[in-house]
Amino acid sequence: MAPSTGNSSTCTKFQSSGSEEDLKVLMDQRKNKRKVSNRESARRCRMRKQNHIDDMMNQVSQLTKDKSEILTSVNITTQHYLKVEAENSILRTQIVELNQRFESLNGIINLINTSTTSDENFMNPINMLYLNEPIMASEDNFLW
Repeated sequence: MAPSTGNSSTCTKFQSSGSEEDLKVLMDQRKNKRKVSNRESARRCRMRKQNHIDDMMNQVSQLTKDKSEILTSVNITTQHYLKVEAENSILRTQIVELNQRFESLNGIINLINTSTTSDENFMNPINMLYLNEPIMASEDNFLW
């Protein structure tokens, strides 16, 4: 019985060493598979990161373009505002001048109506002085 026991233990040792080698090969295969999987995962991660950076760069480019368009629009609007403000200032001055002329004309009419006793007051040169001084507003007076 001893010889058969020896044979069986030798066979077990051989099977053990064979299964250890198989286990090592299996572990190496799993390790290599993990490495490949990790590399692929890292590659996908880098691609996602690059796509994200590209998207952000496109967004920065678009926002820069939008900012430039807005600034151009603001500048045009500001110039238009300043032009309208200058025109309004001229119109306000013209209103004042026209009101003064209107008051002068009303004064002349009142003078004519009150001078029924004598034509001397109407023809007096002192009363005629303000008639010879026109007041004119121009855009040149309001340029800054």
